[in-house]
Amino acid sequence: MSFYGVTDLWTYVIGAFGIILLPGPNSLFVLSVATARGVKSGMQGALGVFVGDAILLTFTALGAASLLRTHPALFMVVKYAGAAYLAWLGLNLLWGAIQKWSHPDVAQAAAAAETPAHLAHPFKRALVISLLNPKAILFLLSFFVQFIDPGYDMPAIPFLILSTILMAFSALYLFGLIFAGARLARGFSRRKRLASSLSGAVGAMFVWFGSKLATASLN
Repeated sequence: MSFYGVTDLWTYVIGAFGIILLPGPNSLFVLSVATARGVKSGMQGALGVFVGDAILLTFTALGAASLLRTHPALFMVVKYAGAAYLAWLGLNLLWGAIQKWSHPDVAQAAAAAETPAHLAHPFKRALVISLLNPKAILFLLSFFVQFIDPGYDMPAIPFLILSTILMAFSALYLFGLIFAGARLARGFSRRKRLASSLSGAVGAMFVWFGSKLATASLN
């Protein structure tokens, strides 16, 4: 028995919740922006993630995964562009962390005078991070298909239900990260070396995400 074309709804809810909780470049970027620039910038980053996810979900419904599978060259272009972008963000975070660790007072004054390039325009950067991940399209398709009744007359309805649940979980999680990041920022203002260490760790994770994406395959 299905719920408007969705089979095993509660299994999907549990699975979607677990997927959202897994750390990824989107959530780490929003957290780092909120920590460095406050709630407003964090919200802008979260909005970029929502828009990017909505576009990916739409592309998935339109068969983007099949397009990438039938055109390996297109997949390679998107894959390496995404990997390079994540690595660039990570290296910027690492370089900023090194500067803060070596010269905390100078780095703080510079940060107050100018927004670092890798944290400027959080909406646009979060949007690009979300979109330059072909594996996300393939994963969404393979995950969603398991819970859509192939015999349902209007497949758009179960797809919309599944997408809404996923986006709702994503919103709750990102909002939690934003307010947690803003709270962390107040503590980091008194512990500059700790802040630089954590920023460097986030940068290293971005580089790692980029390397994983660069070696990803369609299988």
